[in-house]
Amino acid sequence: MCRRVCCTKAVQRVRAAILLLMHESLRFSAAEQESGQNHCFIMASDQEKNSRRVKQLLGKPGNGNCADCGAADPEWASYTLGVFVCLSCSGLHRNIVQISKVKSVLLDPWSSSEVELMDTVGNNAAKAKYEQIVPAFYYCPTHKDCMLLREQWIRAKYERREFQCVERQEPYSAGYREGFIWKRGRDNGQYLSRKFILSEREGVLKYFNKHDAREPKTIMKINTVNATFQPTKIGTAQGLQITYLKDNSTRNIFVYHEDGKEMVDWFNAIRAARFHYLQVAFPGASTSDLLPKLTRNYIKEGYMEKTGPKHTEGFKKRWFTMDDRRLMYFKDPLDAYARGEVFIGCKENSYTVLPGLPTNTQGYHWQFGITIVTPDRKFLFACETDEDQKDWIAAFQTVINRPMLPQEYAEAYFKHKP
Repeated sequence: MCRRVCCTKAVQRVRAAILLLMHESLRFSAAEQESGQNHCFIMASDQEKNSRRVKQLLGKPGNGNCADCGAADPEWASYTLGVFVCLSCSGLHRNIVQISKVKSVLLDPWSSSEVELMDTVGNNAAKAKYEQIVPAFYYCPTHKDCMLLREQWIRAKYERREFQCVERQEPYSAGYREGFIWKRGRDNGQYLSRKFILSEREGVLKYFNKHDAREPKTIMKINTVNATFQPTKIGTAQGLQITYLKDNSTRNIFVYHEDGKEMVDWFNAIRAARFHYLQVAFPGASTSDLLPKLTRNYIKEGYMEKTGPKHTEGFKKRWFTMDDRRLMYFKDPLDAYARGEVFIGCKENSYTVLPGLPTNTQGYHWQFGITIVTPDRKFLFACETDEDQKDWIAAFQTVINRPMLPQEYAEAYFKHKP
């Protein structure tokens, strides 16, 4: 009897101990859960604070535009470089992950240290650091330019740091450049490696058909040379179209190189040579006056139909290029020579552009006509869509509304002489 009572009491003590342990465990778990909730609340509060701060930094001077292409209202940032960039340039920054790491200003979480870096640096301070000595002739791309120019601009600034050390600019600043580029054949369209030489001293760009040739195949005077990237037309991101005047007619050369840096260096070397030539040719001109003349993109390109001077021939589809005041047309966009050129003067010299075609015009397939009136004759064109017609008329009107320069009168006389 006594033994049974003792056993019962022992069991009761064990049960009491277990209940006490369970109670303490539950109390500790509740306290721990409450602490975790407080910790999460603090973290969420910090992240919201950081998110608000980084968004506010977009309002600081310089941060309202992309640090690399100037596009308005950037919504991305490199939190290792401390710059705000647009969506397109953020993708290019991902190509240099060893230097730049990007995240969304609006969607990604931000730590306090990352926000502090963005606040300390910002676009203006980064520009002062990474663009210390950009040569006047160097092409600084905008959001409207091709991807290659923008990528190499970003790499030049942050990866190669070319604008913090003059010696790193030698590939395009030395006044002489030599190398091999793939050039499209004039007749067969085949790309072959050709040796090119750019010489500021001689004032020429030339290329050789054979690597060991002593005499160049073609010599282009630097005063008539233009270069513009044409990735879509040429079919490669590194495609460059070089033009020059031969007997006062435009000659096209299409080239590319597998290395994007190589092509951009050639492009800027051509700009450097033209800049130094223009400084000598126009000693009184300011740098700001000369820069737009270094290289130029075409005002507009695309297909239209055209007819001959008698307006009785059938309309034929042609590729048109508006290069300043020269309207050139080609059978194929990659033709070396234009089938014809039309000089577009100004309204003071009786040049006008009109929508539509003269009454009784026949032979056209596209319905949206354009008539350009010059002192000598009318030129008739037809566009495929209403939008194309409006775009071409706007391009022509821009040129016609611009007063002609003295040197342009000589060109107009040459184009319209009997």
